[in-house]
This record gives sequence, structure tokens and C-alpha cells, in this order.
Amino acid sequence: MESTINIKLLNEFAKIPTRGSEDAAGYDLYAATDGPIRIPAHRTILIGTGLSMALPKGTFLGIYPRSGLATKQGLRPANCVGVVDSDYRGEIKVALHNDTDNDKDILAGERIAQGILHSYIPMQFNMVEELDKTERGAGGFGSTGK
Repeated sequence: MESTINIKLLNEFAKIPTRGSEDAAGYDLYAATDGPIRIPAHRTILIGTGLSMALPKGTFLGIYPRSGLATKQGLRPANCVGVVDSDYRGEIKVALHNDTDNDKDILAGERIAQGILHSYIPMQFNMVEELDKTERGAGGFGSTGK
């Protein structure tokens, strides 16, 4: 199933997202800048993509790290996974964090993250006195022994 997304290029450096292969889930997002952007060691810099989108109602765009940028350069989205809601019409930006001890440069037009379109289920909350019992119960992190 494919979805058509209305997209607006906000500046001359913006690029439409691309996929690395036909079956890739993520669409690469590019730095829409006229030159390199330096990210100091252990700091976060907000980088614009030069894009705005009209996502279908009931969806959001998840912003994920690019595996090569994360493993080879030590750069990742600061919030680990970003969420672009379907009613947002501003520029999509990526807060890139430098996990290394050295300054890193993002080049103009470099791929900085990947976006994946997700659907979601809206929730309503029902206040109760007790929840149903399960074998796990309130066991938290590591409680299943796996």
C-alpha cells in the first residue's frame, strides 16, 4: 500500500526524500544548507531539511537515525526518534547530537536521518480501580529474565 504525500520545498537546498532501495522502509532526509554545519562534541544542533509535508490524518512521520551516520560518525537524532504529527505544517528539522569527543561536520545536502510513515490508533482513557491480572503483573525492566 502506498500513500501520496503532499510536500513543499521551502528553500533552494531542499531535496525530496529518497529510499536507498525499493524495499527500504525509511526515506532519507537531507540537510538543506548552503554549506557545512559543525556539531561540537557532545552537543546538539538543529538542522533543517527545507521540507514541509501534509501527512494523512491518522499518521505521523517517525524520524530515525541513519545507521551509517550513527555507527560511523557517532551522530544521531537527539531525541532518538522524532515525531512529526499530521497537522504540523512547518519545516521538518532534525536535532542531531554528536556522541563523540570530536567536532563533526554535516555537509550541505548530506543525508542526516530517515523518515518512516506510521499509522496510529487514537486512545481514550477509562479510569478504573483495578486492572486485570496477568502472569507478569508489575514486573518491570529485566523481570522476565531474558
